[in-house]
Amino acid sequence: MRKSLITLTLLGLGAGSAMAADFSVSIPGMKDGATVPETMILNGMDCKGGNISPELAWKGAPAGTKSFALTLYDPDAPTGSGFWHWSALDIPATATGLPAGAGDPSSNLLPKGARLGNSDLGDASYAGPCPPVGSGAHRYQFVLHALKTDKLPDLAGKTGALAGFLVNANEIGRASFTLKLAR
Repeated sequence: MRKSLITLTLLGLGAGSAMAADFSVSIPGMKDGATVPETMILNGMDCKGGNISPELAWKGAPAGTKSFALTLYDPDAPTGSGFWHWSALDIPATATGLPAGAGDPSSNLLPKGARLGNSDLGDASYAGPCPPVGSGAHRYQFVLHALKTDKLPDLAGKTGALAGFLVNANEIGRASFTLKLAR
């Protein structure tokens, strides 16, 4: 019996790895690990960039996906808890990407039914990367979460960390793409 459980566990781990390999997210024209382009950098604080969210494309969502959530997080921010730059929630399961600029709430570029969550700047919009000068290289992790629910609870006025908690609690798969920036 114990040997059967171990075998089933190992088979399950292998199946999860295969699924993860099929699910991917990308920024067309960029390689994973590339430097954040100026168009995506925050235009504020002490940064001068375009503050435009990038085009994203994805494929291979796991079976059972009812919606997607996209998060942009900097685990290297010197806050003790990282920094949430962007979240797009309740993206329909039929979507295969987001156009550039979808992080601007006035753009109306999100798919029907999708909404923006708050960044750590306190509003529901894209807040581009802007690492403090001299703080070293920061990783900006775009994570596409396949969710087992059509909609997340209303998060108006709530923190990026709470959105992250609810997204992770409903996740059935994830794909990520990382860019880097140092100043």
